[in-house]
Amino acid sequence: MSNAQPNGQWYPPEWPDRIRALAAGELTPVSPRRAATVLLLRDGAAGPDVHMLRRRASMAFAGGAYAYPGGGVDPRDEQPVRWAGPSLAEWAGSLGLDDPAQAQAVVCAAVRETFEEAGVLLAGETPGTVVGDTTGEDWERDREALVARELSFADFLDRRGLVLRSDLLGAWARWITPEFEQRRFDTWFFVAALPAGQRTRDVSGEADRTVWIRPAEAAAGYDRGELLMMPPTISTLRTLEPFGTAAEALEAAREQDLTPVLAQARLEGDELVLSWPGHEEFTKIIPAGGAS
Repeated sequence: MSNAQPNGQWYPPEWPDRIRALAAGELTPVSPRRAATVLLLRDGAAGPDVHMLRRRASMAFAGGAYAYPGGGVDPRDEQPVRWAGPSLAEWAGSLGLDDPAQAQAVVCAAVRETFEEAGVLLAGETPGTVVGDTTGEDWERDREALVARELSFADFLDRRGLVLRSDLLGAWARWITPEFEQRRFDTWFFVAALPAGQRTRDVSGEADRTVWIRPAEAAAGYDRGELLMMPPTISTLRTLEPFGTAAEALEAAREQDLTPVLAQARLEGDELVLSWPGHEEFTKIIPAGGAS
């Protein structure tokens, strides 16, 4: 549950104890797992809407919080794939990675997870086309096989003769789960426009609700304490607000700062101060013995 007031900032209730254990040298941080998530956009009457999922309340992590389609990198995401768009070396430079294979894996994870969790596929039969419809029993069988890790994304694309359209993604931000969290991710956030002819489907097994919502409307719901979100989610939402179209946001991705954001915690007397450098709105002061 969240202890955030008056807004909808979510963090786990066990964090204070874990932060104190880390400060005392009693906790060894786990290595973060690479992950990717996608802010899927479509143009509306008042500007772009973004696709969001509400995580099931039963989820061990961030239950009830709103998020975007995404998840961890599958080791098989490094398998060679049919590729369109910037080279792997260019992507490695954009994402701050030394290894082009790792860059491919992050981009593949972004495209794969968007298909797994929203039914939207950023791929086409040629480098200049995108599939127009991903509904139907055959698509659903493949999607379920990907979710179950019975099918690699490379094999899925090969079998269907499809090219991954990396040029339809724009790298937007990078956040790393704090050192005191049990499950850690090094997550790249991407923006992408919903391809013509495709539509999102409520197929994520981790979500109990999906919405298309204007970023400003979602941020206002967070500010009122009505929508729970983790700091990376509300932060990226706010950065989308100035754009009038999905294309404008994709163009702006070229200028985004991908310096990783990593939460810090310090002890001040009996209080814990939890902060995300460069994002002062998320600073939390946690009194001794519990959460604020």
